[in-house]
Amino acid sequence: MSFVVNSNNESLDRSQLVKGVLDLAVLSVLSNEDGYGYDVVRRLRSAGLVDVAEASVYGTLRRLFATGMLTSYVVASDEGPHRKYYGMTPVGRDSIAAQRDQWIAFCEVINTIIKTKEDN
Repeated sequence: MSFVVNSNNESLDRSQLVKGVLDLAVLSVLSNEDGYGYDVVRRLRSAGLVDVAEASVYGTLRRLFATGMLTSYVVASDEGPHRKYYGMTPVGRDSIAAQRDQWIAFCEVINTIIKTKEDN
């Protein structure tokens, strides 16, 4: 799916929009239940972010862990190698609350900007 962003018919791939909110999306998925890398990818895709790249999610998990927003632990798997699970820390919970508020405010601004006369 593409979005037209200027009169030259250049488009912005949806994946570019996802990059701007991937932290919020990953934290949101993990706020409900801990998960390992591919599990987070699968949950994001099943929620509708079908074009989210695995490498982007893995990089985001590592970065969020490094900043103290996530904790991690290893669980043995009967189906292959051990899995590294990620869970929320108190810092991550505080961050997601702030990011949600920012996202809601941002969406309200964009919705106001794109509203047409017919929408009134």
